[in-house]
Amino acid sequence: MKEYKRLGFDSEESEKVVNNLNLLLANLHVHYQKLRNYHWNVTGGEFFDIHEKTEAEYTEVLGEIDEIAERIRVFGATPISTLKEYLEISEIKETGTDLSSKEIVEEILEDFEILFSFMVDAVESAREIGDISTDDLVTGFMRRREKMHWMLSAFNKED
Repeated sequence: MKEYKRLGFDSEESEKVVNNLNLLLANLHVHYQKLRNYHWNVTGGEFFDIHEKTEAEYTEVLGEIDEIAERIRVFGATPISTLKEYLEISEIKETGTDLSSKEIVEEILEDFEILFSFMVDAVESAREIGDISTDDLVTGFMRRREKMHWMLSAFNKED
């Protein structure tokens, strides 16, 4: 006879996953706003490339933010949701509006590295409790970001 798994996790066993998801959420929010900044304020010869790419990226990130917040709600917890909290706990920091195209791409790549580390933490904590859904969700974000990292690195490469 097949053994059935229960659908939910209790708050004690999911606490680490929720904490990691909230840290990821805060970093994604700051990253999202940086992308908007770059989209609005990019200038120079690579304007169209950066303008278009940052819009596509912030649209993707907005979807990730929503999915992570909803995943936190699945656990019966409340996602962090104020800008003050995001800025206090995020390792990603804001930048100015006067960056060159090359500097913008470098910032995005650095943000990807930070985000990736928080994604790894979220996946590892999900795996500890057998949370396949969070693992799958965040792993998908990682896969997409790896590809974007490669593309942006190629874009910024000096010949």
